[in-house]
Amino acid sequence: MSEQAIYLGHIVKSNAHCDYVAQLVDRLDVPHPPAPEDYGFGRFVKLEDEQRHWAVGVIYNSQLLNPQFHQLSPRLTSSADTFLSPDLVSETRTLLWIALIGHLVTGAGGTYGQQGMPTLVVPVNTPVWQLTTAEVLAFHRNAEGQAQFRYYAHLLRSTGNYAAPLLAQILETITPLFTGTEQRSLEIISKELAWRHTLGSLR
Repeated sequence: MSEQAIYLGHIVKSNAHCDYVAQLVDRLDVPHPPAPEDYGFGRFVKLEDEQRHWAVGVIYNSQLLNPQFHQLSPRLTSSADTFLSPDLVSETRTLLWIALIGHLVTGAGGTYGQQGMPTLVVPVNTPVWQLTTAEVLAFHRNAEGQAQFRYYAHLLRSTGNYAAPLLAQILETITPLFTGTEQRSLEIISKELAWRHTLGSLR
């Protein structure tokens, strides 16, 4: 049985052309919401609706919104009559920051990745799905079937203090998907990243 893409939520805003924010669905939106492992740091996602595939991205940050946190008035209700209180739990939200790193292309030879800065503006409410393992591998191959990792510098520039741990997490995810010289090349990149991060932390 092939792996099924998991629906995570929808786009609610953007911070920049390649920096989008998605609102995660919960138990009040769908019968079976995604598990925490499905939308963790470094997870690959795709922005895709019924009309078209918009982009591939990676989760690099998150935020919990709880309107009740700023309400400092006295708590007047007791456990005996909580049914009279508004259900503020329904107002909590989880937001996911997504850095766009390219898109998937389906050609005569199969599906491959077009990595780099997407040219299109993704509309609000576009569904966000977790990328399957097969799609992650396809995205990291070019039209000739060769391994590619062209968005490395883009993430270094665009994700701030999260860049080094994000790239380390990505490399940990994709390296086992390859074999031979391609896998060894990714291992070298991973070691170089770890060395630069260690060197930078000592300065």
